Amino acid sequence: MSNVSELKVPDIGDFSDVEVIEVLVKVGDRIKAEQSLVTVESDKSSMEIPAAAGGVVKAVKVKVGDKVSEGSPLVDVEAEGEGAEQAPAGAGAQQAAAPQAAAQQPASQQAGAPQADAGKKEAPAAAPAPAPQAGGAGGEQVVEVPDIGDFSDVEVIEVLIKVGDAVKAEQSLVTVESDKSSMEIPSAAAGEVAELLVKVGDKVSKGSPLVKLKTAGGAQAAAPAQAAAAPAPAGQSQAAAQPRAAESQPASAASEPGAQQAERQAPVEPVPAAAPGAGKAHASPSVRKFARELGVDLTKVPATGPKNRITPDDVRNYIKRALAQPGAPAAAPAAGGAGLDLLPWPKVDFAKFGEIEAKPLSRIKKISGANLHRNWVMIPHVTNNDEADITDLEAFRVQLNKENEKAGIKVTMLAFLIKAVVAALKRFPEFNASLDGDSLVLKKYYHIGFAADTPNGLVVPVVRDADRKGVIEIARETSELAKKARDGKLSPSDMQGGCFSISSLGGIGGTHFTPIINAPEVAILGVSRSAYKPVWDGKQFVPQLTLPLSLSYDHRVIDGAAAARFNAFLTAVLADFRRILL
Repeated sequence: MSNVSELKVPDIGDFSDVEVIEVLVKVGDRIKAEQSLVTVESDKSSMEIPAAAGGVVKAVKVKVGDKVSEGSPLVDVEAEGEGAEQAPAGAGAQQAAAPQAAAQQPASQQAGAPQADAGKKEAPAAAPAPAPQAGGAGGEQVVEVPDIGDFSDVEVIEVLIKVGDAVKAEQSLVTVESDKSSMEIPSAAAGEVAELLVKVGDKVSKGSPLVKLKTAGGAQAAAPAQAAAAPAPAGQSQAAAQPRAAESQPASAASEPGAQQAERQAPVEPVPAAAPGAGKAHASPSVRKFARELGVDLTKVPATGPKNRITPDDVRNYIKRALAQPGAPAAAPAAGGAGLDLLPWPKVDFAKFGEIEAKPLSRIKKISGANLHRNWVMIPHVTNNDEADITDLEAFRVQLNKENEKAGIKVTMLAFLIKAVVAALKRFPEFNASLDGDSLVLKKYYHIGFAADTPNGLVVPVVRDADRKGVIEIARETSELAKKARDGKLSPSDMQGGCFSISSLGGIGGTHFTPIINAPEVAILGVSRSAYKPVWDGKQFVPQLTLPLSLSYDHRVIDGAAAARFNAFLTAVLADFRRILL
């Protein structure tokens, strides 16, 4: 007997309410475990959601444009038995397929004795196909990295299970991180962990083995064998979504080498440069927007993503090649310029001038460096410098710390700055916004990021809902987030959703500087070291503790007058913190 089960979105890490941009299956398709069902896209990347089980699709519960999260239903799948139920399905597919497809399914034919005999002879060869994947033991199964979209050679940063643990289907096994985001890889089966096949620091891609599970045996072995018995319908309906399926079925590959070779070559075939417009390039909306901002013609960008999709890395690599070869046709500036006619970066043999040491950049610096470069090039930065009198505020801060010394709470100037910035954002809402094409997205929440110095580079944790928290609570939270940053334990959610950032060099030095805006924010506040200065009060010079402020803003959204008013209001609040109550 067959039964219908509902396949849902598994635990895919820090992704919530992501948009479905492509549905890869339809009612009647036969799918396999780990076959891609839909493609979703967030503001960070796109990925394909794999199936947790195989069977025949009875209902598709999502459509393009829907928002899904962990646990959202995707499709209803009817599981198939190994015997009688599989034969009619194979026969139906055979009748609808081309005549050459009949040669691929001799086991499902009931019309002639020679074909039936051939099926009996080939059936034992098809069943052992999953044996290498199962580690050679009927009660063991190797769980591999499923199709997770535009991710390849990503680093394992955390192993979430150990030998002896009992895991459930869709339970997270490891956390991987790319230059775009981090995600947790779920298990496609349930069982007991017999062996870990990866460790922290390893690079994995689709199909990489993760763990070896001790399973219940028969049920686990039946699913791969059943999927291998009828390769033709799945291969024909989802050829582009299953490059692994073709490689695991040598019998089908032998019968149609030309078709299989075409399937393997399709995902890496570049987009023809002669295409008339970007509309025919296969790319997600975010990649199209990214290309437009850089002035890149997508029809000239070779695609390396799944199903010939252009990825953000493809756009970046195209620009790098164009910069390295300014005379080549590919380096000609597209509409909007994008600076592709720059001279190539100089190559120098530094060793001939003296002793050197090559030290690779840390992962954080490589990621942040690329983002900072993009932000500096894409955003027209202007910086407004001002100074705030914090004489009274500093005295109050010192008194506050004495009163809370026994509680172990240390209030820093950053906590007061965050509260003052929230008050300024409420007064000037265009600073609490993001530019989205020709629209300005005004935010009704106040999440403030602050730059935290770590041994590996700067990171920006975010204090969420700072308008609802007091100074002492903010001081406690910033201290905890800074410690997590130094220990390398910040999660992606700790660094997302910021509306406005503060970069403070007060503990180090300096007078003023130009901080780079943390896109998609439109402004950032730089804070330098405070110092006493003699200030004329109308009668005499008096000592005043002065705090330098540097406000960088996106001139596409904010003009100079608004920036000056923002800084003036901020300095007034810091000079007399009672104004925050007004």
